[in-house]
Amino acid sequence: MTFSILDLTKAFSEKHLSAIAGAQRGIERETLRIRPNGKLSSQGHNKALGSALTHEYITTDYSESLLEFITPVSPSIDETLNQLKDIQKFTLDNIEGDNFWPMSMPCAVVEQDEVMLAQYGSSNIGKMKTIYRQGLKNRYGSMMQVIAGIHFNFSFSSEFFESLQTITGDTQQKQDFISDRYFSLIRNYKRYGWLIPYLFGSSPALCPSFLQGKPQSLPFKKAPAGCLYLEHATSLRMSDLGYTNSSQSELHICNNHIDDYVEGVQKAINLPSAEFAKIGVKVDGEYQQLNSNILQIENELYAPIRPKRVAKSGQKPSDALKEGGVEYIEVRAMDINPFVSTGISKEQMYFLDVFITLCMLKDSPTVSPEQKQVFTDNTNLVILEGRKPQLTLIDAGQEKTIPQWGNEIFAEMKLIADLYDKAYETTQYSTVVEAELNKINDPTLTPSARIIDELLTTGKGIVTWSMDYVKQYNKEAKEYDYQVFNEDLFIELAKKSLVKQQNIETADTKSFDEFLAEYFEK
Repeated sequence: MTFSILDLTKAFSEKHLSAIAGAQRGIERETLRIRPNGKLSSQGHNKALGSALTHEYITTDYSESLLEFITPVSPSIDETLNQLKDIQKFTLDNIEGDNFWPMSMPCAVVEQDEVMLAQYGSSNIGKMKTIYRQGLKNRYGSMMQVIAGIHFNFSFSSEFFESLQTITGDTQQKQDFISDRYFSLIRNYKRYGWLIPYLFGSSPALCPSFLQGKPQSLPFKKAPAGCLYLEHATSLRMSDLGYTNSSQSELHICNNHIDDYVEGVQKAINLPSAEFAKIGVKVDGEYQQLNSNILQIENELYAPIRPKRVAKSGQKPSDALKEGGVEYIEVRAMDINPFVSTGISKEQMYFLDVFITLCMLKDSPTVSPEQKQVFTDNTNLVILEGRKPQLTLIDAGQEKTIPQWGNEIFAEMKLIADLYDKAYETTQYSTVVEAELNKINDPTLTPSARIIDELLTTGKGIVTWSMDYVKQYNKEAKEYDYQVFNEDLFIELAKKSLVKQQNIETADTKSFDEFLAEYFEK
């Protein structure tokens, strides 16, 4: 039996309201380290921050200059943002004059060799993480390692799923039901996911240095100060210029059921690539990549949303899913928001609550590879031409403009926003949804339009424009007082993480070759 959004929101509102208020959230925020002149920092990961291998909140991503901040899970949006502000404050105070670049696409990088691979120490697991990044560099180039994004982690409460099972009359085992519903959510996210780059895409322009040695045929225009932009683009980070992997187009990872998904991912890890084999794996005694398959490890699978479960030590993500089922989802399609110091605003988080819940509750038929490709094509159109007048997307075989389709989706999101308002005793959710609907009907209100407008009207280049925000956010950080954590805690966490890294290094008994062979054998 199919339940409408109206049916479900009414049922939750009448008898299961407390289940709505139990959602948990977490943020992973990447940010590029830059010097005060706006150039890429060449400093290593500062010891005062602790170990990038073992610190639970402060680490690095693909390159040594790409910091990553991870907030613990929290049921409060305000607490999550305060956690992130606390982490950022401590980090800014301990990186010897470096700053945070406030954009997704990188600052000017004169030579690709300026981009240093992230380093994680001498342990086998540390070496593996660095060699994985060496493989990414050899496969896609160094410039890919300095693109930043936001990952938004979200889970519904156990009570939510109990209520949803009761309302829908489902009789599966609870974890099977949870996994099935999360995969329904993922399919709907891909159906309607074009909304995310349209509403929040913040990378319509880039520094010309990013394109060095990269063949492309996009119709870029040049701003007065020299930066390049696409007139109607929303998120170049999400385009083929950004962090994508064209070789993965031959993979058909199915999102219809957890078993199919896990099988597809595990198959992909073992699928050889003739292109990557040309690089070699161990050349003159030095590893150039972990292997020559299409995916070195599962992390290399690029997707705008992922099903997740916290893995045990040494456990592959797909094995964790297979063993325990889906625990939460990770939304990976968010650009850094340059208009707030945290890279993601409270309003964006309110919206994501509503949008993710829509994707969870709305009917979500299984999809064929052909249908999945339509979803991808819709998103790609919005990424490059989202603000183009009369642009049409395909919804179930029917052409629709963004205002047409957007207003249909928002009509249902308003019902969910009302439900969240009632559960949290606020009006914020409805206010945010109304504000985002205005962007659907007026593309000049989108952040991508605002960025291009400011670059063109001020005559500033990307670096000068960005550094104005850097100065503003540095001032905010200096005046900000810790809210959740404190400096003493961060100092203690840094010390403990360094000891933990040292213990891991001391405990290694196998050679790296043996360690790697055993890892892939598992």
